[in-house]
Parts: sequence; structure tokens; C-alpha cells
Amino acid sequence: MRVFTAIVEKCPDTGWYVGYVPNFPGAHTQGETLDELYHNLHEVIEMLLEDGEPELETEFIGTQTLVMA
Repeated sequence: MRVFTAIVEKCPDTGWYVGYVPNFPGAHTQGETLDELYHNLHEVIEMLLEDGEPELETEFIGTQTLVMA
């Protein structure tokens, strides 16, 4: 079993969800719903893994919330 972390954003122009896996070239897609995005991310990652393991240059650790005064 492999675990990948995807970043998910929502496009303000289209209302669609956009997702990508940091430092995994080509691992990005979009969907009209979060379920569709999840399905599409699964498909694109499976397709990319058929070419072998990705060479990740860095490791995604997490996000931080910054509070600015």
C-alpha cells in the first residue's frame, strides 16, 4: 500500500477542485466535485506508477497557518 498526500484547491473562476501531489511530476488533475477529484487523482497516480517509482526530490511535510497582525 502506498500513501500520497495531495494538495486540494478550489478555482474561483470555475468552481472546480484542483489537486496535485507535491514533487510528483504529472500527478495533477481536477474535478467538479471532491469525489470526482479523488477518483481522478487515483487514476492519474496509478497511470504514472506504471512507468515506475517517481523520483521525489523533496518530501512533503505539511502545511502551516500564519497569523499576520
